Amino acid sequence: SKGGLGGGATGPPTVAGTTPVAPPSAKKKKKLADKILPPRVRDLVPESQAYMDLLAFERKLDFTIMRKRLDIQEALKRPMKQKRKLRIFISNTFYPGKLCGVELEEEGGTVPSWELRVEGRLLEEQPKGESRSAKRKFSSFFKSLVIELDKELYGPDNHLVEWHRTPTTTETDGFQVKRPGDKNVRCTILLLLDYQPLQFKLDPRLARLLGIHTQTRPVIIAALWQYVKTHRLQDPHEREHINCDKYLEQIFQCQRMKFAEIPQRLHQLLHPPDPIVINHVISVEGPDTKKTACYDIDVEVDDPLKAQMNSFILSTANQQEIQALDNKIHETVETINQLKTNREFFLSFAKDPQQFISKWLVSQMRDLKTMTDVVGSPEEERRADFYYQRWAQEAVCRYFYGKVQQRRAELEQALGIRNA
Repeated sequence: SKGGLGGGATGPPTVAGTTPVAPPSAKKKKKLADKILPPRVRDLVPESQAYMDLLAFERKLDFTIMRKRLDIQEALKRPMKQKRKLRIFISNTFYPGKLCGVELEEEGGTVPSWELRVEGRLLEEQPKGESRSAKRKFSSFFKSLVIELDKELYGPDNHLVEWHRTPTTTETDGFQVKRPGDKNVRCTILLLLDYQPLQFKLDPRLARLLGIHTQTRPVIIAALWQYVKTHRLQDPHEREHINCDKYLEQIFQCQRMKFAEIPQRLHQLLHPPDPIVINHVISVEGPDTKKTACYDIDVEVDDPLKAQMNSFILSTANQQEIQALDNKIHETVETINQLKTNREFFLSFAKDPQQFISKWLVSQMRDLKTMTDVVGSPEEERRADFYYQRWAQEAVCRYFYGKVQQRRAELEQALGIRNA
């Protein structure tokens, strides 16, 4: 209250040396320091130390979570793959013809034919109870598929069936080929895996040296650098250079090279990976019209943990609840600080009412001058003689006379009395 004892303030007036607590503002940016209780409050309420311990634990927990989030973000930048078995089912069904010769067209018969299907699915499914992602289509594992039939039986124009991935490719669960015929057919199925990220087959000499057949470019460079470190081929004086041993000299055709040149020199030594080759016989003999063969190949799929890590990074499920609790904590701490100010105000009054009132009046006078921009002479005003001067007595009389006249006018107006 700035106006005096009779003011309509809800909180205590300002006492000399104290500052009133501003009401909580929704626009005020919350800080961690705003959640800390003052030492005076902790002295008055020993139980508040438990809250401070929780606050310290929260800081440690926030730091740990933030560090873990950064670790996960770094991990997500690297490919996260795991080896799985893809079982390929190659089945062929024979459809014997009903009629032959001239009667075929007259009776509406059919010629003998066979149908070849290439399908597959991942083995080692997730245990029951674990969340399962959408089933991956068979074609999504491959960049291309070629089925080469016997050229002598189907000629040079009809013996190849090809499928190649394009940007607009629609994934499918399998491939099928249907041809007329009643003889066993030898076919070769070429499957080229769709490596993500890209993998390359190493030159045979480099592959024997590094013990790697097909890998990604970063893995190949890392393996080559490990070979250089193991055999101490780095130049001791010019660290950016590598002194090639007899094997590297044969492969790279140089005695010395910079490490920065390795990616460019590797380009000529990296080739597209070999396709998976399956030799299959489409059999039309025997009592069973449908025959199936199975082949298992190794494929790389995204680690299920990657989806969980992505979900953790993008999750905002608890953010609103945490923010609401933080706001509640800030409001509670502000209320405690306001109550502490109130307590100090009334405790000071209870200990020494006279001195408290004197200090309070001085504080109110100072605040009033600040509000009204009144400039006085503090050095003269602090002396009692200043208020016993003749003008002070006259000023008091004029002040009270003006107040009496103001109140009389208000009273007459309220009672409806008019001057004659």
